[in-house]
Amino acid sequence: MSPCLSTLDHLVLTVADIPSTVRFFTNVLGMTHHLFTVADGSKRHALSFGTMKINLHQHTAEFEPKARHVQPGSADLCFLTQTPPDVWQVHLSQHAIEVEAGPVSRTGATGPITSLYLRDPDGNLIEIGIAV
Repeated sequence: MSPCLSTLDHLVLTVADIPSTVRFFTNVLGMTHHLFTVADGSKRHALSFGTMKINLHQHTAEFEPKARHVQPGSADLCFLTQTPPDVWQVHLSQHAIEVEAGPVSRTGATGPITSLYLRDPDGNLIEIGIAV
């Protein structure tokens, strides 16, 4: 039997400013901020939603091991929601977040989605999709 993967445990975003990133992802996208302790006793920042986690690394102070070419603003992430796009558009507008594109039809991992595209404080592309 060949080995296979079952799920994604977490991903890492390298960011220019952790407090700005935390504010955006908690206030705008509704994630929860956590400080967690690693084996060496140091504290790290993470964002969670559902059963997913995003660890945050401060640019120029990343934890080892790390990606070969770390850079703020190099990610393209798609998050799924059950909230309709028009509700998101009002919410994003209230936070002065520009929608770059959408609602537009796309194909997600499990089928068709309708998506909105925006940017986080580092310029990462954020896609918010709802299954159709």
